[in-house]
This record gives sequence, structure tokens and C-alpha cells, in this order.
Amino acid sequence: MNPPTCPRFALGHLVATPGVLERVSTDDIREALHRHIRGDWGELPEEDRMENEVSLKSGLRLVSAYRAANGVRFWIITEADRQSTTILLPEEY
Repeated sequence: MNPPTCPRFALGHLVATPGVLERVSTDDIREALHRHIRGDWGELPEEDRMENEVSLKSGLRLVSAYRAANGVRFWIITEADRQSTTILLPEEY
């Protein structure tokens, strides 16, 4: 199943941690945000993908996982109120 081409939710205020800014390119972050907002949850197990779909409808937190071109894994988390989205490394959680 292909993700929709239009945004499915608002990102709110964007925040990126120092670690992700140091280790992940702007292009990788931009591409991941583009995927996240359209419901392409990245490298998540099917159970977590389904949880995101429920969370999207129920107004709960959304989590995606991606891998940068250099191999660094990073997460994007949009809060339940859709007021903010944080881009971070898993070890910064």
C-alpha cells in the first residue's frame, strides 16, 4: 500500500536535537519529514505502523523511524496535540 500524496496531519513547531543536527543531513531530515507527514512511517514493524494509524484517528502521538544516507537511524515524533514534532536520535529519547 502506498502512502497518500498529501499531508495527513500538522507537524506543528519543528524541533531537532543537537545529535540529529550533527549526524543527519538536512536533505535526509527534509525527506523523512515529507514521508512522516504522509503516513510513511519508515522502518517500523507492522505492529507499530498499525498503532500509528490508530493514533492518527484517535489524536495520539505519532512515531516514525528512518535511516539517513550515512546509515544513522533517527526518529520523528509528533505529539498528540499536533503542536510540535521532534527529530532525534534514538539514544536522545
